[in-house]
Amino acid sequence: MTENNKLTEEEALCAEVFEQFERLREMRKPLERQWELNINFTKGNQYCTLVSGEIATAEKTYDWEQRRVFNHIAPIIDTRLSKLSRIRPAFAVRAASDGEDDRKAASLSSAILSAAQEECDLDSVMSEATMWSEICGTAFYKVVWNPHGGRTVGQTSEGEPIKEGEARVCAVPPFAVFPASLTEESLEKQTYIIHAQLLPVGQIADMYGVETVGKDITEFRQPCVSYGNLPKASDGDNYELVLERYIRPTKALPDGRLTVVAGGALLFDGSLPYFNGTSNGRGYPFVKQTSLPSAGSFFGASVVDRLIPLQRAYNAVKNRKHEYLNRISMGVVAVEDGSVDVEELTDGGLAPGKVITYRQGGKPPEMLTLGNVPEEFWKEEECLLTEFTKISGTGDLSENADSFAGVTSATGLQLIIEQDDARLDTAYQSLKRAAKNIGRQILRLYRQFATDVRLARYTGNGKSEVLFFKGSDITGEDVILEADTELNLSPAQRRTVIYELMDRGLFSDADGQTGAEAKRKILNILGYASLADAITEERKGEENDN
Repeated sequence: MTENNKLTEEEALCAEVFEQFERLREMRKPLERQWELNINFTKGNQYCTLVSGEIATAEKTYDWEQRRVFNHIAPIIDTRLSKLSRIRPAFAVRAASDGEDDRKAASLSSAILSAAQEECDLDSVMSEATMWSEICGTAFYKVVWNPHGGRTVGQTSEGEPIKEGEARVCAVPPFAVFPASLTEESLEKQTYIIHAQLLPVGQIADMYGVETVGKDITEFRQPCVSYGNLPKASDGDNYELVLERYIRPTKALPDGRLTVVAGGALLFDGSLPYFNGTSNGRGYPFVKQTSLPSAGSFFGASVVDRLIPLQRAYNAVKNRKHEYLNRISMGVVAVEDGSVDVEELTDGGLAPGKVITYRQGGKPPEMLTLGNVPEEFWKEEECLLTEFTKISGTGDLSENADSFAGVTSATGLQLIIEQDDARLDTAYQSLKRAAKNIGRQILRLYRQFATDVRLARYTGNGKSEVLFFKGSDITGEDVILEADTELNLSPAQRRTVIYELMDRGLFSDADGQTGAEAKRKILNILGYASLADAITEERKGEENDN
């Protein structure tokens, strides 16, 4: 094959990927505009609307018309994020059987996940992804292997450090992921997926060894609003649009295919890089999380979609009410034509002590009586506030105390609290499924790339511990979340559960005593780690004396 033919094939492949990307982007454009509208309303820009498929600002009907924003969407999202933040993974791996080998393998995998969770700062990543899923309806996690991370284990002949590598998890906004089908709900069943992102040309050269020209980011501004990672305008012309096309394994492509292109250049073309699928197969390095499922749609729905019409109505009612109050307080003056200097009266108004000169024989100005603010304004405002709570699935129990004033038992109040959180169960379940899938992919990456013995630090038993392992030691990957992370419990509720378990004697031994190890774990859960450390030191002292 000649060099010209090779270049022609590479150019054709780049053109194919870009053509697919443009087609998918155009096909998904209505969804992207809805996401942009959701972001605008959450941030408080609530007088924008969709006109011919584009975001536009609605104009005032009259110059005096008030256009204030009374943002109820932002606090609702804050409340939902606060409740969802209680679900954070405390990974555990279930043993395949009661055998000693399986239990050891499960314990090892749990420790590796605990160490990887700290290295990846998974809590922050999940908070970022949950924010995207709550506002736009969908978010993604990208689980990859970073060969330049981890401890330094040597250096090259040129003096460059050699790293052992580590798993890396990052949050990906829905703008950056383009599935082959918008009607296929499952990510794993998509025939291919394109991940689009803007990267500095220097980073592209470091990653792929290919020099790209780079463009001014203003050239990307219109299409790349949809990528969610547009740099600041002051960053200059050092960016390129990078497209990663992942094709799932098929009979024709048993290892799948990954093609990376940027600026008309082919950066990589080969098999899918990770054995992160089931049965040690290759798969997509993505995990999907949704806020609300949408039947027959790959992307989920957001509660903001439902709140936008309500927010528009609420802004309109509040502004019309304030305009009415302004008319009452400032007055509306009726004057006879030609009896007064209207311009002077308009500029100065009716200030206290003002002397009004009017034409002799004419009719003096008079204030029109407007009465009080119509009761319908107040009723509509209260109805809209109630609808905010019903639609969003979140509410302040203290504001609705009248509805359960007769409930006095603690059990009854707890049931009301559980019902108040029930509308978030769908988001809870999606978040937990995503966490489990992230854990499985992390274990599979370490099994693939940790070929030599390596050290991992993790927090276990209330203290920092270390372990040595190889990828071949990882056999268990039945990832579960520990019991306390499966429940949407506040710190006070967790303490109550612990106290009830203690009262029932579940932490006591055959003599009815609570051992030092159990006490230490209980204190850790209750948030008294310093007391737990004191018990540990006391136990060590007793062992040394013996």
